[in-house]
Amino acid sequence: MDLKEIMNQNNFVVVGNTLSPDKYAAMIRKGLAEKGYTVAAVGKELVSINDVPFDIDIIDLCINAKEGLRLLKENRKSFKYIVIQPGASGEELVKWLGDNRIPYLDGCLLTGLAIYGRKHGSIRGPVPDAV
Repeated sequence: MDLKEIMNQNNFVVVGNTLSPDKYAAMIRKGLAEKGYTVAAVGKELVSINDVPFDIDIIDLCINAKEGLRLLKENRKSFKYIVIQPGASGEELVKWLGDNRIPYLDGCLLTGLAIYGRKHGSIRGPVPDAV
């Protein structure tokens, strides 16, 4: 899956500090919500990926690799793909993903939102004509 395909998914989990507006996780969470994606935040809001109340397409890691790996290892929910934000990767995390045949992309969802994000706030229902 490439970044364009990832941005065509609907349900995202952002793992990291989504409560501090200057953090990338918060910017990504806000951007996804504004573009009409379903998004949950794990780290500062929800304690575990298992607490996410919807089916997951993409898990976005915006957290140190050790903590991201811990959260992934305890996760029991299915998902399609992992995105590892710049600075969130680590040798042990990447090895574990490979050993478990979990597909992932080293990439940036802020870039994905800017290039491939939905043009309107929601895909549910018609978009009103511009005034």
